Amino acid sequence: MPGPRRDLHELNRRSWNEATRAHNSHKGDQAAFFRAGGSTLFPEELDLLGPLEGKRLVHLQCNAGQDTLSLARLGADVTGVDISDEAIAFAGRLAAETGIRARFVHADIYDWFEEAAARGERYDLVFASYGAVCWLSDLAAWGRGIAGVLAPGGAFVLVEFHPVASMYDDQLRLTWPYRDQEPFIGPGVSDYVGASGEALVPWGFEPGVTGFQNPHQGAEFAHGTSDVIMALIDAGLVLEVFREYEYANGCRFFERAEMREGRRFYLPADVPAIPQMYAVRARKPA
Repeated sequence: MPGPRRDLHELNRRSWNEATRAHNSHKGDQAAFFRAGGSTLFPEELDLLGPLEGKRLVHLQCNAGQDTLSLARLGADVTGVDISDEAIAFAGRLAAETGIRARFVHADIYDWFEEAAARGERYDLVFASYGAVCWLSDLAAWGRGIAGVLAPGGAFVLVEFHPVASMYDDQLRLTWPYRDQEPFIGPGVSDYVGASGEALVPWGFEPGVTGFQNPHQGAEFAHGTSDVIMALIDAGLVLEVFREYEYANGCRFFERAEMREGRRFYLPADVPAIPQMYAVRARKPA
C-alpha cells in the first residue's frame, strides 16, 4: 500500500498558509464577533453532532479555528488539528483574544492519528467539514485513524461538499472526473472567502486582499462518496446517517448560484439541481 503522500501534504501546507492570510483579511474583528456570542456553525453539522456539553471532540483540518471555537462555546472539550502553521497560529491568537478554551495542534493529521492513538487519547466525537476530503491522500489510513482515536460508542461526523458539484467549473461546464486515483496538482487554494462575501462573513465582510493569486500549487484528490463511506466501514465504524443536499452552505461555487435563507447557495431555477453537499455520521461500536 502506498500510504499517505506527505510530499504532497507539504505542498498543500504552503498553499494553505498563503490562502489563510487572504481569507482572514476579509473577516474583520473576529474576536469581537465571538465575544458577542457569535458562531460560524451551520444547522447541518449541529444536528448531526448532537449535544456537546462535556463531550471530548477533535476537529480535524480545523483551518483557522473559527468552527472549532464555535464548538467549544457549546460546551465541548475541543482539540483542533491542522497542517497549516499559519492557520494554527491564528487560531491560537483568536482563542486567546476571545477567552474561549480550545487546544490547537499543528500537525499532518496522519501523523497526529498515530501519535494521539499511541498516547491513548480517545474522543467522543471526531468532526470534519467543508473542503476536508479533497486533501486526503489515503482514505483507508484516514478511516483507520478516525477509528483509532474514537472512544467506544463515539461518532465521526462529516459535512462536506459533494464530489458531483466538484465535477463542474464555475460556469457549470463538466470539467473534472467524479473520482480519480491520481492527484490533481494545479493552482493552490483560492480566496473562496473573498468570492463568497457575506455568506462566510455575516458579521461584516471586508474587501481585504484583492486579486489573490496563490504562489504555491496544491494537490487535490477526487474521492467519491462511496469511497469515503467504505473507508469508514472498512475501519470498523457503523454507518448511521448519509444525507445529500442540493445547496452549499456559505460557499458560492458557481457564478449563477443564488444565496437564499440560511446563507445557502442554490442553482437558479432554470438549471437542474445537483447535490452540492453531503453528510455522514458513523459510530464506533460500544
